[in-house]
Amino acid sequence: MQKKKLLLVAHAPSPNTRRLVDAVLAGAGHEDIQGVDTIWIPPLQTQPEDVLQADAIILGTTENLGYMSGALKDFFDRCYYPVLEEKQGLPCALYIRAGLDGTGTRRAVESIVTGLRWNWAQEPITFKGQWQEDFVEQAEELGLAMAAGLEAGVF
Repeated sequence: MQKKKLLLVAHAPSPNTRRLVDAVLAGAGHEDIQGVDTIWIPPLQTQPEDVLQADAIILGTTENLGYMSGALKDFFDRCYYPVLEEKQGLPCALYIRAGLDGTGTRRAVESIVTGLRWNWAQEPITFKGQWQEDFVEQAEELGLAMAAGLEAGVF
């Protein structure tokens, strides 16, 4: 059986945001998950072909001036039209590392995801305010839930 592909497109400009990436990867790579390969590609390096090969996607961004990171916006600018027709229904999830409340960032990403006709596998997660260690655990749970759902054919 061919493994399914889970793509993580996440901007990680700081040690703590890199910890979130590592936690998502750790969760998705849980020993009980055998049928999913997970790969992290930073947004500025992600190509339309990466999305076209994915069976599900997790987006991760910082909140920058009340909006998504420029890197994630660049990803959408380059990949939107090349994947629009072929990847409708792609299961997706989002996490936001927000110093404030993350609502503008969430609204912007949700608008683009709606246009792409991707399907939310779960509600977006916003890691708000000062850094908290439980952000890492929540990110790991996100990776595990996405990989387990993909492996089980839930989405």
